[in-house]
Amino acid sequence: MKTFRVKPEEVERKWFIVNAEGKVLGRLASEIAKIIRGKHKPYYQPDVDCGDFVIVINADKIRVTGKKLEQKIYYRHSNYPGGLKERSLKWMLENKPEEVIRLAVKRMLPKNRLGHRMLKKLKIYKGSNHPHQAQKPEPIDL
Repeated sequence: MKTFRVKPEEVERKWFIVNAEGKVLGRLASEIAKIIRGKHKPYYQPDVDCGDFVIVINADKIRVTGKKLEQKIYYRHSNYPGGLKERSLKWMLENKPEEVIRLAVKRMLPKNRLGHRMLKKLKIYKGSNHPHQAQKPEPIDL
């Protein structure tokens, strides 16, 4: 009996919609990362992008636990001397809630070209409206 290897063109992609209202950030991000990677499918392979598309709505209504609102800091650097920028989670949730979820999921994916391609299957929206009705996304409860 031969081992079954899935080819990228044989992968069937579905669209899922997730309501982030009241969900804890890290737990939500890990479930989304699992769907984007394709680990919920029986033919998962780590070297093939066999995941599905995920639409996240109500990104501005997620929860965090503990003292993370004040203590968690997001860093980025411009690669110039003195170019370190930092923002708190509280500021990010007020101004860029989509970026908070995107960064949480991104850091749970592989750090290579495959991971970058997987991240493109994540669509995040602040409110409850999204432009993907034509894809007929299935609601999924995480």
